[in-house]
This record gives sequence, C-alpha cells and structure tokens, in this order.
Amino acid sequence: MSDLAKKLNMPEYAQNILENSKGLIFPKTRGELISLALGGDYTTNFEVKYDVEGIGEVVEATVTRCKNGAVVNYLDDYMRRRDPDCLVVADKKPSDKPLYDKIYGKDFEPLRNDTFRWLENQNLIVFPFKAGGYDYGYDAVLIAPSNAGFFAGGLADLQGFINIDEISDDFNPKAIIFLAPPFRHTHFDGKQIVIHNRLDEIHEVYSYNLYPGPSAKKGIYGVLLNIGEQENWVTAHASTVKVITPYDNEIVIMHEGASGGGKSEMIEQIHKEMDGRILLGKNIVTGEKNYIELNETCELRPVTDDMALCHPKMQNESKKLVVKDAECGWFLRLDNIKSYGTAPQYEKIFTHPSEPLIFMNIQGVPDATCLVWEHTLDSDGKPCPNPRAILPRRLVPSVIDEPVEVDVRSFGVRTPPCTKENPTYGIMGLLHVLPPALAWLWRLVAPRGHNNPSITSSAGMTSEGVGSYWPFATGKFVKQANLLLEQIVNSSNTRYLLIPNQHIGAYEVSFMPQWISREYVARRGSAKFKQEHLIEARCSLMGFCLDSLKIDGQYIRKAFLQPEKQQEVGNEGYDAGAKILTDFFKQELEKFNTDELDPLGRQIIEMFLKGASVRDYITLIPMRY
Repeated sequence: MSDLAKKLNMPEYAQNILENSKGLIFPKTRGELISLALGGDYTTNFEVKYDVEGIGEVVEATVTRCKNGAVVNYLDDYMRRRDPDCLVVADKKPSDKPLYDKIYGKDFEPLRNDTFRWLENQNLIVFPFKAGGYDYGYDAVLIAPSNAGFFAGGLADLQGFINIDEISDDFNPKAIIFLAPPFRHTHFDGKQIVIHNRLDEIHEVYSYNLYPGPSAKKGIYGVLLNIGEQENWVTAHASTVKVITPYDNEIVIMHEGASGGGKSEMIEQIHKEMDGRILLGKNIVTGEKNYIELNETCELRPVTDDMALCHPKMQNESKKLVVKDAECGWFLRLDNIKSYGTAPQYEKIFTHPSEPLIFMNIQGVPDATCLVWEHTLDSDGKPCPNPRAILPRRLVPSVIDEPVEVDVRSFGVRTPPCTKENPTYGIMGLLHVLPPALAWLWRLVAPRGHNNPSITSSAGMTSEGVGSYWPFATGKFVKQANLLLEQIVNSSNTRYLLIPNQHIGAYEVSFMPQWISREYVARRGSAKFKQEHLIEARCSLMGFCLDSLKIDGQYIRKAFLQPEKQQEVGNEGYDAGAKILTDFFKQELEKFNTDELDPLGRQIIEMFLKGASVRDYITLIPMRY
C-alpha cells in the first residue's frame, strides 16, 4: 500500500479498497481536479460513462471544456435536481428516516461489500477534506472512480479540500464518501439513492448517483447534523449576510427556509429594471405593476450561503446566535438569472473567473464562454429549473470568514398566488415579525412551498421537515426540534421575521419581499419595532404584520403588507388561505407532540392547537421588539 494511503488512517476495509484498486490518484491541487473533471488537459468533450451489468454502457453526464470552466450536463432530466426522498439509513442507530432493511427487506452488508468490490476494480480519486470547514470541521475522505472528476472537484470546492501531503499525523476521519454511480441502475431502479451508515467510529456515505447535491453537499450536511445531534448543536440551513447601510449602520441577517426559500438570494443585490427602478410586484389579474426607487442600496458582506455552523465553541455571552460558514464553496442556483444584467456581480464572476469553475445544467460550447443565463433545456423543451454553479468562497467579493453574531433570523417561504376564486396559503405580507415561539413552529413545519426549483417534485403543500434541513438528517426529528428550541431560547437578543417569495396574494413578486425587507430592517438597525406599528395578522400563525413600511421616503402599499386588503383577495380569500395553512400546521405538528419533546415545546404546540393569539406566544418566550 502506498505511504499516502496510509496517511489517511482509514479503517482496514477502506484501506483494502485502495490497496486492491487498479490505480490511485491523490490530487494535490485544484488544477489537477479540474483536469480530471475534463477528462484530461486536451479534451473538449468528455463523457462520464459506466458499464452497467444487464444494461451495457450508460452515459451519465457530459463535461464540456469552456473558457470559464467545466460544464456538466446530465442526460437524464431526473438527475438534474435533487430527489427529496433519496436518503436512506442502513445502520441500527436511532432514526426516523427510511431504513434500508425495511424498504428492501434485506441487510445492507451484501450491497456494502459489492460496492467495495466494484471500487476495487476502478482507477480511483482519493483525497482528504474537512466536513464543516477548516476551523471547526471534521476530518473526512472521498473515494471515487477517476472518471468522476467533476464530482470530486465539486466536493473539493464545496468542502475543505486538503492536499494529502499537508495532513497532520493525527488525521482521523469521521466520515467517508464512497461514490459508485452504476448501482442506481442495478439496485435502485435509476433513483438517486444516498445511503448513510453511521458506525461507532465513522459515518459512511454511499452515493449511488453523480448529482453532488444529495451527497457531496447534503450528504456532508447529514454528517454534521449527526455529529451535532450527539454533541447537542445544530448546523442551520441558512444564508447569512452582514448588511451595511448607506449610513454605515451594520446588521447581520440569517435567512432560513426550505430549498428555494431564498437563501442564496438573500446575499444577492436587489434586482433592478434596466431603467434602475425596482419592480415590487405585478398583479396577475389586472397586469398592474408597482415600482419603487432606491437611489442607494446597502452593501452586502456574505457570511454563509446555505449551511451555517452553530458550533458551541463559537457561542459567546451576547445572547445572540453566533454562526460561521460550514462550507468552503457555494452551490448556487441560477434559475433567476434569465438574461444579461440580472445579477451583475455574480455574472462578472461566472463569466470571467480568476480560475475555472464547475457549472451544471448550463449550455456549454467547447472553448467558448458558457453564459449562466443559457440554461440547459429539459426533454420537454423548457429550461432546466435547477442550473447551478459551484463557487469557491474565496472568489466571492467581501466575504466574511470569521464567526458573526446574528441580529435577525428570517424564514423564507415560496408562496403561490392567492385570490378569492382560488384561495391558497399565499396570504403572507411582505414582512411579518414573529414572537420566538412562533418562529420555532415555522422551523418545525418548514413548508417546502410553491413550484420549488431545487427538487424533483413539489406538488401541493408539503413540509421540508424540522429546521428545513430534515431531508439531510439521519437521526430523530424530536431531538432536532429540541435543539432548535434550545437555540432560540438561548438567543434572546435575536429577532425573528417571516418573509414570502414568489407571490403576495394576487401579486407576483419573485424574491423582492426579502430584498426590500433586508433594506428596511438594516436601515432600522437596532431600533425597536414600536408596538403601535405592529398589527396582529389576521392569521395568528403569521405573527405581526406592519401597519406601514417606509423606505427611502417611499411608502409600500398596504396591499403588500396586508394581502386581505387586495381587492382580488379580500377577507374571504385570506381566511380560506389561512385555513389551508392552519390545517397544514396541525397535521405536521402532531408528530412532534410526544413525551420526548421539551415541555416548553409541548406548551407552544398545545397553545397553537387551542387557537392562541399572537400575544399569547410572547408569554412563553419573551419577544425582543
């Protein structure tokens, strides 16, 4: 066995894979990984393909060499976004997730051994990385077939890639990712299955597909959640940004929510029309458009994009949650960039990066510049809703690397249009202020929302699960509920907001509510919300709405703050939507109301089930106005 392999200090069975393999590649630079992703230094088009038993040769993806990076396209539409039901747990430790032996009626061990044997017959890419970042992260290793260079390069960008020559003598992996793409065809009917096997000393992740979302990204998220469950802390599903106003006020906002809930958008500059105006919303019934103008917007200094590490070693006496990025790169969704000039800052980075990037579901022409608004067409002729770019944090301007104290935690929900003729849960105003107890309930239910672009299906109203990170967790949902409640109780100086995106009643608004809310809240700084300016929302689940909102001398119409005032919605449409939302919460919260739940949590849920008013929730956990 090579001396390099021995340095990884892996269990004997993993070392045996390396010892018996056809060949080993230990990439030591990012440049080597990009070359592997492209199939070599001189290729323009590279097919990632495998001989699949009983099927023959299957091309999973193509990789095109463009001037600005490697452009990956999957041949199967299904592989272009994450399957929300792909996670399976194979071990016997406590879990509320689907279990391998229950689903398939047999033990995982034979498949595990078959996976090892398959890897032994491959040339392999192997490298160490840090799950959770360099400062507070945990040692981990990737073992992958050498032709899956784009997957390896993506993981290296997302996580803390380490040159194997530079690892310390005490390197002790807590996780290993085994990549074996053909098995999705031979064992799982083409599905994106990712199996977690939590052993006493190491967390194994078996990725039986090539889409990095469920494994290289969310798989590692699952590892961190499992470690946190054992050590009593959480990795939040959130973007975080320090906002600096034109008057040099500073505030830190952490934005949570299900996939598609606006996390990446929260750290983007506000999108403007070509004439500089801001389109607040377009009425889907009348066609009316509402604009505002902001002469000067806030400066943004991003902290996290999707995973916010809340490690106990970072917490302090501020009574605010302290977070740091759990990733070294961001998996950015680009569906909202539909033309040149939509997001100039990112477009500049993507078009002329200082080093090649990895793109997915983008049209690529060999040796030309791929343009991030030219999305790959699905088989139905429509643009793929999940175009992506993996962006190393070091390439993001003004990014903050050190931990920050969170002033405001917002929660984003994709909302459908709502009218009295077609009532839905799209009844949220532009900005709601939540008592902490209600904020906790929203994090338990975490509605997946309307027309979610990140996952394979999002029909109807469904829940992303506790923390909005439940699809990636492997343990017990009540344990996660308790951890989130403890976190909220301990962060008494943090405020909570609820912000919709896509629609407010009959108005199509995209992500404008969170951009406007960000500008408004930042300009307020530490100023209190005066209680006389807060009105209990007609639906108590939504806390307080604002009686008025003024930004840069311009008032936002009440129709955007209180959707029941829209002629197209009215009290009738609003109340019907409120019933849909309330019934959904009742359904989802029932499973948390157990003896294992923190007594305070049970009080909050029982209060909701009894039809509590907004102010009732403040009696359980005080609210900072």
